[in-house]
Amino acid sequence: MPLMKKDPPKPYRKPVRPRAVQTHEVRIIGGLLKRTKLPVTDKPGLRPTPDRVRETLFNWLGQDLTDWRCLDAFAGTGALGIESASRGAAAVLLVENDAALVAQLKRIVDQLKLTGVQVLRGDGLSTLRQASPASLEVIFLDPPFDSDVFEAAVQAAGQAVTADGFVYLEAPSRWTDERLQTCGLQVYRYLKAGAVHAHLLQRAHAATV
Repeated sequence: MPLMKKDPPKPYRKPVRPRAVQTHEVRIIGGLLKRTKLPVTDKPGLRPTPDRVRETLFNWLGQDLTDWRCLDAFAGTGALGIESASRGAAAVLLVENDAALVAQLKRIVDQLKLTGVQVLRGDGLSTLRQASPASLEVIFLDPPFDSDVFEAAVQAAGQAVTADGFVYLEAPSRWTDERLQTCGLQVYRYLKAGAVHAHLLQRAHAATV
């Protein structure tokens, strides 16, 4: 009886596991929530404001934001808006279009019991355009660098900010007073950190006082 041939052993292949979504953290720099960690999900286009830039920004704004009304129009991690709440802001609106990030923001707000912070899933530009004129003390604009909303967002923010309020603009290039002229805004402070151009803007008449 002929011997049966055995199939050669198959080479061992390590099971392929789904790639885990990696996360890291940013910290709240000042106020009641100082040193609180916020998760940062590894998502395309999500680019948290660097710690150095946030620290400088809130030095520019001042440490006390008591009773300020704030809009973080492209919230992402929510670090800018939550930092404002930590420093006393009375009302903070976090607007984000990504469903997963919105769910994460809502969990954070609930865990930290931030009663003055509202999370809205929606379009940041539309929210800016719907804001009442001169109704916000500070507006944070940090859209994805490859988006095409910068011009329109700055224009809308110029209408929504109070006469002595501030617009924070984080962009891939520097904005000049000439470029901002049609928005009624001027550069109050400016910082470049790596690829980030950070601008603190004010109404043109306020910046010259």
